[in-house]
Amino acid sequence: MIKVLLADDQTLLRRALAALLRLERDLEVVGEAGDGDEALAGAAQLRPDVVLLDIQMPGRDGLTTIAGLTALGCRVIMLTTFGRPGYLSRAMESGAAGFVVKDISPEGLVETIRKVHAGLRVVDPVLAAESLAGGASPLTCREREILLAAADGGTVTDLARQFCLTEGTVRNHLSAAIGKTGARTRAEAVRIADQRGWL
Repeated sequence: MIKVLLADDQTLLRRALAALLRLERDLEVVGEAGDGDEALAGAAQLRPDVVLLDIQMPGRDGLTTIAGLTALGCRVIMLTTFGRPGYLSRAMESGAAGFVVKDISPEGLVETIRKVHAGLRVVDPVLAAESLAGGASPLTCREREILLAAADGGTVTDLARQFCLTEGTVRNHLSAAIGKTGARTRAEAVRIADQRGWL
């Protein structure tokens, strides 16, 4: 029996998935979570074999939850609406064993769970091709952090204080991020980086 934990902030979708998976004789839904913190707590208590994990959830998101789940011995499948190449790269680098979008067929999802449980890696083929064509994120870790913080509207002074950097260093990071995204403004750089899954 494959024990599965579902982590998605959309209750209706999560419960529909649970009902669907419970129809399979070799799958057992052992728990549900609405965010990353609940997923980690549930995994520690319930010890699922496989976790189906959404990316965008309140609080701790899916991408920052993967490493904690894999440390608990879980195999993680990202199941998301946001099929962005940057998300795929970050998820796989963090230890995810699968990455599929939510328009996958029920049969495809069940087969993905079985394959991942058996030790294979499964990635949506269209997204894999887009990811290879687009390449990795050009942003450094610091550029990504500062651009993400800038998305909330913080001034250069605010960002410098937040990251314990000089204002000139923050401006340099923002300028580099704007250049690497091909944007003209900070807001446009945030939008482009988010659309590509780099944030």
